[in-house]
Amino acid sequence: MSQSDISREVARRVFASEFNDATYTFKESDDERAPNYALLPTGERANRVFAVGTLTETEDVGDESEYWRGRVVDPTGTFFVYAGQYQPEAAAVLREAEPPEYVAVVGKPRTYEPEDGSITVSLRPESITIVDETTRDRWVVETAERTLDRIEATQEWEAQRDDPEGGATAPTNEYAQLAREEYDSPVENYRQAVVQALESLDELEAAA
Repeated sequence: MSQSDISREVARRVFASEFNDATYTFKESDDERAPNYALLPTGERANRVFAVGTLTETEDVGDESEYWRGRVVDPTGTFFVYAGQYQPEAAAVLREAEPPEYVAVVGKPRTYEPEDGSITVSLRPESITIVDETTRDRWVVETAERTLDRIEATQEWEAQRDDPEGGATAPTNEYAQLAREEYDSPVENYRQAVVQALESLDELEAAA
């Protein structure tokens, strides 16, 4: 195993609705090679993201060279995935795919600020793999669990921090604190995304 594999950041499971709200990015040191993180609104940092959904559309949006865009849809929204000459294997998958297909994507969050001042979030893929429905369903369940874990950890920290008696001894949760400072949406809002995702699986099972 190489040193890069040992130090590689964990890929966070996150639904599209939360991922697209993760517009704040930061580094934890001034080192030029320090990893860049997206701040998840549920109170966690993400240098890498693991997403599974339906690849519904691909398009070469490059000018002078191939630059592929893919739309990957989960039960809560859409991930936009971009791959070009520096991600040749991922670009090849997008070029050769025949949507709709289930895909698993591991990639790094990227933000872009157009002239209107809004911020869009996308994934620069390290890998894209064609998968089956069972893999997609398992990802939905596991991502729901991870999202709830983050929500509950943040809410526990908020309750202790806001308790006049317990605030002084509240545990440190720097990413929950940062999310509270940077984002307007209450963390509880993302519980609805979990419900929506799990209900979509129930509906598919009932229709089968």
